[in-house]
Amino acid sequence: MKFKFKTKEANRLRKLSVSVLLALGLCGQATVALADVLPSINLQLTPWTVIARAKGVFKEEFGKVGTKEVNLIASGGAELVGAETAAVSKGAISIAQRMIYPATVHRANGLDGVIVWASEPSNRYRAPILAAANNKSINSLADLDGKKFGSSRISCYWSSPFEALNAAGLPLDTRQKKGRVRYESIDNPTVAVAGVISGAVDATTVHLAAGNATGAWLSGKLKVVGHSPDDGVYVNHAGRVTYFAKREFVNKYPDAVKAFLASRERTMAWALDNVDEAAKIVAKELRLPLDVAKFQITHKGQWEFMAGEANADRARNSIKTFQSWYINQGDDILAERRLSDAQIDAFVDSRFFVGGSHSIYR
Repeated sequence: MKFKFKTKEANRLRKLSVSVLLALGLCGQATVALADVLPSINLQLTPWTVIARAKGVFKEEFGKVGTKEVNLIASGGAELVGAETAAVSKGAISIAQRMIYPATVHRANGLDGVIVWASEPSNRYRAPILAAANNKSINSLADLDGKKFGSSRISCYWSSPFEALNAAGLPLDTRQKKGRVRYESIDNPTVAVAGVISGAVDATTVHLAAGNATGAWLSGKLKVVGHSPDDGVYVNHAGRVTYFAKREFVNKYPDAVKAFLASRERTMAWALDNVDEAAKIVAKELRLPLDVAKFQITHKGQWEFMAGEANADRARNSIKTFQSWYINQGDDILAERRLSDAQIDAFVDSRFFVGGSHSIYR
């Protein structure tokens, strides 16, 4: 049997059917959205993150995307350079900070991660070459000829002095070639600093604003004997800071990543405008002397409160530039595992830079 409806009634039924279908579709979308909400997130315990927590910035920004809990994870007593990368790989930390050179090496070594933020260019103060203050025989880079240099290989603690010593005609040892300066890989910066002070090694490189170096520096145990070239590859390219995360995490929780970046931007601006209060928070939360906490915010070599590089292509160009330079100068790791231009382009996630769907740069 066939039923015939008047035109008016038929139109009403059609509209009702469309409304039901739309409602079902919206419900489906809501289900997907709920599945992509990150209930909690683990981040590194650092000077800026403790400020963001204390000032309620994390609560506000992550609250907008439904993330109710932000856990700050301490690096632990070992303080091994690269430990945060392993934590990202295993999911113990969601987003981690590394300088762009080691982040690129980790990508080349197989970490399926992406850069979601990159800093402006670096400066000569970020990773100086250091000797013991009481070592009268070493006062310049030229004095390191034939001496022992100890630092972490996959870090600024290698990429900065590598360039500085090359420019001085005193290349570091590599696996393939003996240089003019004996190189020892030491992945614990505290051990490297102690080695310099004790005389076990003659020089090292660390970030003076890092917790494992600031005390020794402020107490007069160390002296600077060299810097990266002011307009060199490290300062302009390899010494940039990045935040990176596993590609899978970023694809699933881009809103949480944006909340993290917005939190950092707000915290950086507030801390630099309120240094004394910020230092008190850092001192309390990280159990540091107040002068150490303030130094970590104000020193020219600090990296926690740097401005960002808004342009994704400039960040990519930095990676391509320093990769080529280091390979040409004998970088054994990148020479073996060189990233293609396409891999580098994909490594820097455009969604979080100018013009991207989740950019904080408006």
